[in-house]
Amino acid sequence: MRVATFLFLLPFLWASALTAQDRPVLVELFTSQGCSSCPPADALLHELAARDDVIALALHVDYWDYIGWKDIFADPAYTRRQRAYAKAGGRRMVYTPQMIIDGQDHVVGNRPKDVGALIGQHLADPDRIALDVTRSGDELRISARATASLPSPLVVQVARYAPERTVEITRGENAGRTISYGNIVTGWSRVAEWNPASPLLIRTEVTGDAPLVVIVQRPGPGAVEAVAQLD
Repeated sequence: MRVATFLFLLPFLWASALTAQDRPVLVELFTSQGCSSCPPADALLHELAARDDVIALALHVDYWDYIGWKDIFADPAYTRRQRAYAKAGGRRMVYTPQMIIDGQDHVVGNRPKDVGALIGQHLADPDRIALDVTRSGDELRISARATASLPSPLVVQVARYAPERTVEITRGENAGRTISYGNIVTGWSRVAEWNPASPLLIRTEVTGDAPLVVIVQRPGPGAVEAVAQLD
């Protein structure tokens, strides 16, 4: 994906397709095929991905690759993102499986009750950005306006993902298992920084048929202020 080909501000002449009640919660699962504690969290991600009020993404990290099995979905960029979350939250350690809820709260990813409770809390948060995302061919259009006061800048990102892949694991902690993985992130791009004092319009190129998620987030990475999904 190329970064945004142009960026400009618009007057308040458009209406968003998302309302406060529609805004889903973003769940990021940091996982690894080399982690024996991760399969229950991978299964939970499938369940979360089926919900209308959740956008669930799996980011496979590479720091367990040395123990016998190289995760075929792992990317050092996702390890860096997890470490950045830890640093922003004042934590020294990273672990798998970890779920980050709306960029703010972290929880062990194989504890469904704890995950569900945090999702419920964030569903009650007020929506502060109206976000609209459309695609025509290879062009992605992202429109946004703030409905409440927000700090500047906010970071606009696009994640591409594969809905499902099944992997036979022959070595490492999960040797002998065949595991189904869902919403596997295959690319993550930072397309713009936005001052929410003014409305936003971005047009950027996207290629291929892979579904995508648009994330508007405070730097850090910090709180997710808006998120939308195109299958």
